[in-house]
Amino acid sequence: MSNHSIVHIEIPVNDQETAGKFYSDLFGWQYQAYPEMNYALFTAGDGPGGGFPLVSEMHQVNQPLIYVSTDDIEASLAKAESLGGSMVVPKTEIPGQGWFGIFSDPTGNNIALYTPMSQD
Repeated sequence: MSNHSIVHIEIPVNDQETAGKFYSDLFGWQYQAYPEMNYALFTAGDGPGGGFPLVSEMHQVNQPLIYVSTDDIEASLAKAESLGGSMVVPKTEIPGQGWFGIFSDPTGNNIALYTPMSQD
């Protein structure tokens, strides 16, 4: 059974390099750009790391997205719906990494679920 830990946080940004430098200078976070994926990752000490997606319709300013681990995304999405939430993005593959899905809680906050490709 999942422990449902926070495993990843996305902070929408207008410029990934500027954001990487800002958070590196501010908090000492390590930053790595992946131009082929139009994405950037950060590591934040002992806490969960995350990414800097570019601001878009899905990734809006003032709306960081928290990813919570789960062993069964579809079951977790169904449970969220049964408790008054709604599915925003169904289970979707992240090629070579795992899967994610997004639900909205009864207040309207979006929360993502994540299952790694290998659950060793």
